[in-house]
Amino acid sequence: MIIEERLRTFINSLDRGNAEWLDEVERRALSDRVPIVRKEMQGLLRFLLAAQRPRAILEVGTAVGFSALLMSEYMPDGCRITTIENEEKRIAMARENIRRAGREDRITLLEGDAGEILKDLSGPFDFIFMDAAKGQYLSFFPEVLRLLCPGGLLVSDNVLQDGDLLESRYAVRRRDRTIHARMREYLYELTHHPDLETAVLPVADGVTVSVRRTV
Repeated sequence: MIIEERLRTFINSLDRGNAEWLDEVERRALSDRVPIVRKEMQGLLRFLLAAQRPRAILEVGTAVGFSALLMSEYMPDGCRITTIENEEKRIAMARENIRRAGREDRITLLEGDAGEILKDLSGPFDFIFMDAAKGQYLSFFPEVLRLLCPGGLLVSDNVLQDGDLLESRYAVRRRDRTIHARMREYLYELTHHPDLETAVLPVADGVTVSVRRTV
């Protein structure tokens, strides 16, 4: 837990919510125990989309399509989303959710390993949402940065791992130590890269918002 639970509950109580069809997608995902963006993250995405008004969005990590559908509801007219997913079961669920929502003309789902797909994309994108396997953020970063246009936003979710990232690597479970180390490297790269200005925010499970410098 990054922020105290009572504070989280209060903040979430102020959330105006989404359309009923989006709430239904969220309920089904939670019922199936599929991790999706938390309420606080949903609010931040809505805000950033309103501020940035992107023309082209790239999402790395579709899951069942909830976050892509959320962004499709709040992005400006004419914007399109390209989203990448590797897990077959989730791909099928995502395609069905996108079909039910009637958003097939706004969302393109690419199937396969993001590391390979990113190399074949030409972009540019002015909004990139990173929400894939946490241990792979660092390896995806060079291609993601290549695809991000000047002035574009890179938003990375789940970067503080419920506060575990603050702990020594010896204090986390042995099986989590590689992800722990890679995420720390990723955060260092974001905050020290000369082409980026990055804020690390204790929102939801931790998020970074990076803007690519224009000069």
